[in-house]
This record gives sequence, structure tokens and C-alpha cells, in this order.
Amino acid sequence: MTSTKPRTSTRTEVLESRPVNLDGFVEEWPEKGLVAMESDFDPAPSVRVEDGRIVELDGRARADFDFMDTFIANHAIDVASAEACTAIPSVEIARMLIDPGVSRSEVLAVTRGLTPAKVLDVVKLMNVVEIMQAMQKMRARRTPANQAHSTSARDNPVQVAADAAEGALRGFAELETTLGVVRYAPLVAIALQVGAQVGRGGVLTQCALEEATELELGMRGITAYAETISIYGTESVFVDGDDTPWSKAFLASAYASRGIKMRFTSGTGSEVQMGNAEGRSMLYLEIRCILMAKGAGVQGLQNGSISCIGVPGAVPGGIRAVAAENLVASMVDLECASGNDQSFSHSSMRRTARMMPQLLPGTDFVCSGYSAVPNADNMFAGSNFDTEDYDDWNTIQRDLQVDGGLRHVREAEILQARNKAARALQALFAHLDLPPITDEEVEAATYANSSNDYPLRDVLSDLKGAQSVMERGITGLDLVKGLETTGFPDVAQSLLNVLRQRVSGDLLQTSAVLTADFTPLSAINDVNDYAGPGTGYRLSGERWEELKKLRHVTSATNPETEVG
Repeated sequence: MTSTKPRTSTRTEVLESRPVNLDGFVEEWPEKGLVAMESDFDPAPSVRVEDGRIVELDGRARADFDFMDTFIANHAIDVASAEACTAIPSVEIARMLIDPGVSRSEVLAVTRGLTPAKVLDVVKLMNVVEIMQAMQKMRARRTPANQAHSTSARDNPVQVAADAAEGALRGFAELETTLGVVRYAPLVAIALQVGAQVGRGGVLTQCALEEATELELGMRGITAYAETISIYGTESVFVDGDDTPWSKAFLASAYASRGIKMRFTSGTGSEVQMGNAEGRSMLYLEIRCILMAKGAGVQGLQNGSISCIGVPGAVPGGIRAVAAENLVASMVDLECASGNDQSFSHSSMRRTARMMPQLLPGTDFVCSGYSAVPNADNMFAGSNFDTEDYDDWNTIQRDLQVDGGLRHVREAEILQARNKAARALQALFAHLDLPPITDEEVEAATYANSSNDYPLRDVLSDLKGAQSVMERGITGLDLVKGLETTGFPDVAQSLLNVLRQRVSGDLLQTSAVLTADFTPLSAINDVNDYAGPGTGYRLSGERWEELKKLRHVTSATNPETEVG
């Protein structure tokens, strides 16, 4: 019997077997919002002001505003300049963004008066290279940085402490964790904070949870920042989440009132993923989120599609739209933690291409969630990059002379930091009468790769211990005292220095991080001064010498030896 199946070439068979063909791709469907950034259903830019009040916004009269329009009109747009700025031809604004002769402050004077549709009209004109050019000038802080996830599939605090120490040592300025079992949160948050300070004093930590517990941990000084406060671009999605822009702004003020650094989270694709895009493009809705964040007065935004990256990643131009949303956050003077977070592709080439628009020009945080654990342990659903990619990331930094926030660290230093973090947590748990950490666990933490390499803990005892942390009112100062008492004064001092910054309020400045000597570095004292070739942040000096070092570098004078 003769087969009727068409014969394919061997080359096609080879291509079909490539990892990229395991990815999902879909046709555009503008009516449902399944389109990246160019939709006929997006409104045209317009604004009208009467008696110091915006009465028309992007084709809608105030009587027809939804609550997003109302919040943006009342709080996010400079009313005095709105009509004049929106009247500037979009192509002129786009050219201002990439023109090194136009300063960042001059651009901000224009962008603060733009409507959501006008912002979209500007960035639609820009290709990816132009978006990167603009980002190089518009990011808030001069010096780029990076942020990582440090989690455990078993919610093991010993693992989290050791991996946090290694992550901090490797260069991450911020570390965040989350849980499989939320009641484990106090123990894991303590472990993250202790481990981070062992790796490098001044690293900021957060524990991403439901908002009441996250806020309480922050107010107690067990975490230093928050970012998983999600906002959305349509009223219907907000209502589904029992929230409004005003409730989110109130929550933001609660964090800020206690000196806790915080930013909102949003991203292209969230509304269409939740079935309520209201017929708008992904980028238009994200621009509404960005302006809402601006109006709420938060320091910044974690955006870049984040957990929805599979949606823009499936449509034409979707990754360009993600780069554009990062630019828009910087265009309105917000700190930008620019995604490169949740995994979205089976293709190593696509994963690398997705992060280039952020790595090459630099953003405030090139990743909002590089996985400092193997992805199997990543409780944020896996990251675009994990521990297996450290050497590749460091090599790309060296190849292109760009700063992605990381560095190569010698094995001896890593083992020392991991061991010390586990021992510090062991001593602190004993001091606070929390479930014991055995010497066997400390040994495992020193050399482990994943949660599979650790002895199993008594989950019931850990959950009772975590509950006792909350019931006994344990605070960051209790951790400081415990570390000092048990023989880790340097870690205690580092944690105390972080807590002092909470009191000073310097961490509330846009794009604030702490250096190794606990100096706040932000858009206030580390202003992005890019003005064309030879200006702005340049990878040079001690930092460049550091990034030249890789795991295997052959000596120029003695080819038989390695100097990395």
C-alpha cells in the first residue's frame, strides 16, 4: 500500500526537531487584544484641559472615563503642559529620545505631559535598536544592576540562605523569594536576609506573598523591599482582583511610610491572558499601567511582561513591545526592573535575544528575576536564566564589554560564603529557639546544587517555628542581636546598616540600591548622564578588570596556566 503522506526533506526534519519549534506561536487577534503594539482598536491621542482639569483623554470625555482614565488624568499627567506636549508631533518626540544632544531632563519635561495613546504613538515609530538607544539615556540610575530569585522547591530555609549568599557574592543587588507553602514565609524570609548579608553587605531582600503578610514582614524589618504589587490596564481586570488604582496607591503608601522600598508589577499580555483586554493592544494597556504607577508615586515598576511573557512572545513583534514597555517606564522617570524573568522559550537563542534589549543599553535591573537557583527550585515558575547560565552571562559581559550586574567568583569564595550563611542561620535559629539546623544540613548547603542535595527537614516543626516568629513579634533587630550574640558580628552589623537605611528614607529614592559600603546609590546621587559617545556609564577601571575574569582564561605569558 503506497503512503499518501508528502515526503519532506531531511533538512526540514532537522529543523522541525529544533527546540524553537516547541515554542507556542499564534496569529494576531486584535479584537481580543492579542496583538503586541499596533492595533486599529487603540485610541488616537488627544487631550483637552478646562479650568486646570483634564476633561478629555484619548478620545474619551470625562463623563465616559473608566477609573483608569480618571486616575491617570488626575494624578499621572502634568496638566499644565498636557495640551502642548501632546501636540508635539510624535516623530519629534521619538527623535528627542534617541538624540544624544537632547538631555534626559529635556525629554522628561515632555513625557510628563503625554497621554497613554500619545506615548504609544511615539514608541510605535521606534525599532528595537532605537528603543535601546533611548533606554541607554532614559534609565534613571547611571549604574545598571541585577536582581535574582532565591527559592526552594521544598521551602528549605538552609538552601535559601546558602543560595542567597552565593547570589549576593556573584553580584545581585536585590534578591527575592517566594514559597510553595506560604506559612513557611517567616523562616525563608529570615534565611534570605541573613544569607544575602553574608554574601555582600547591603543586598536588599524581599519575600513575595499575599500582601498583608508581605507588608507585615517588611514592617518588622525582616524584608527590605517589595515589588509584587500587581496593577492592570483595564478596569474589568482590576475589578476581578478586588482592587482599584486607589487601593494599590494606598498600599504603596503603607510600605513607604515604614521606609520600605517598593515598586509595582505589570506587563504586556496580562489583560489578554486574563480575558479582559477590552480590545486594546498589549502595549497600550501596559502604558496605562506605567502611568498609573507614576501617578501613585511609587519608585518604579517591575515590567517586561514578567509572568505573562508567553503571550507577547507568541505574537509578531511581541519582544519588541516588551522592550518598548521597559523604555516607557524609564521615559516617565520610574525605576525599571526589566523582566527577563519567567522562562518563555525552549530555544537558547531566543532566550538570549530576549534579554539583549535590556542587557546592551543597561536598565536599573537587567533582570527582575534571574534564577539564583536551578529552575527546578524556582517557585516563581522558572526563569529565563538560572544557575547553569552564570558562565554564559559572564562571558557575554566580557565579549561585549557590557555590565549585566554579575561577576565570576572563585570556587573557594563561594564555598566559604555558603558555609558561613548556613552556620549563621544555624546559630540564629538556635538562639531564637526555632527548629534546629543540623551539621549535616550545613555540610550539604556548602556543596549543594539543588533542594535534592539536602536532608529532608521536619515540615511540621518548621511550620510551628514559622508561626512562632509571627506570634512572638520577632523583628529585624532581634535578628541583629541574635547574630551578634552567636558569633557573627559582621553579618549583624551589615543587617543593622540595612535597617538604618530604612529609617533614613534614602531607599525610597528612585532606583535606590546599596553599595558594598552601604552608600545608597539612586537616581539622586547616581544620575544617568548619558549624552552620546564617551559619556554616561562606561564599563572601565576596576569593574572592567573584574569582568575580564572568567572560569577559564589562559595566561598570555604562560599558556600552560589559567588565570581565571
